[in-house]
Amino acid sequence: MEGDRRLRILTRLVESLDGDRRVQPLCQVCAEITVTTGAGLMLMFDGVSPGSFCTTDAVSARLEQLHLDLGEGPWVDAYQQDRVVLEPDLASPDRARWLAFTSPAVDAGARAIFGFPMLIGTVRLGTMGMYSDRPGVLSAEQHADALVMADVAARAILLMQADASPGTMVEELMAATDLRLEVHQAAGMVSAQLAITVGEALIRLRASAFGNERSLDEVARDVVARRLRFEHPGRDERAVGGGDC
Repeated sequence: MEGDRRLRILTRLVESLDGDRRVQPLCQVCAEITVTTGAGLMLMFDGVSPGSFCTTDAVSARLEQLHLDLGEGPWVDAYQQDRVVLEPDLASPDRARWLAFTSPAVDAGARAIFGFPMLIGTVRLGTMGMYSDRPGVLSAEQHADALVMADVAARAILLMQADASPGTMVEELMAATDLRLEVHQAAGMVSAQLAITVGEALIRLRASAFGNERSLDEVARDVVARRLRFEHPGRDERAVGGGDC
């Protein structure tokens, strides 16, 4: 049965690609196969996401941005907890799970949202996330298709990297992924300023962005440009006029 699903998915993916190794059809096939409104593939390495691999529409792009900015949501949980995360009614959930994420996700147009980890053996590459514009659970058929689709997506991503030198990513993978280098550079600078880990610095950046109703990218840009410097715990970050960090 799984072999039949895989064959059907691979056939549809080959038809969509039509000999072209572009990444966008991969996301489109994810949504088509799972019969959801939209989908996105979010890469994560060592618990930190370099950004979006691809999305199908403006809503899925917004959902990925919220996950990246806030560091929470079903797609983050799917990666971190190494399991499928399902929320069939985001506007009226049985229990509140993502206090910062839920309201803007609903405002963006998501009513149900689902995250499937992308795995190759024990290696986690990220999350295949889907959303629907109306509440509802995935059927058993949709769930089974999504599990196979997440595996196919993970292997397709690795295949795109197959010809790259060790430790690098192929040009098309780099171009397809929003690497958000400024965010990681800013996290490194805040880590040095506060003598904390990069992971803790990323949390501080996200907290600052959320508390000031700004995007993570905007806060990171100010840190890298030395317009913003973070102080030690108990003191707020402050705007600066320049100088070394």
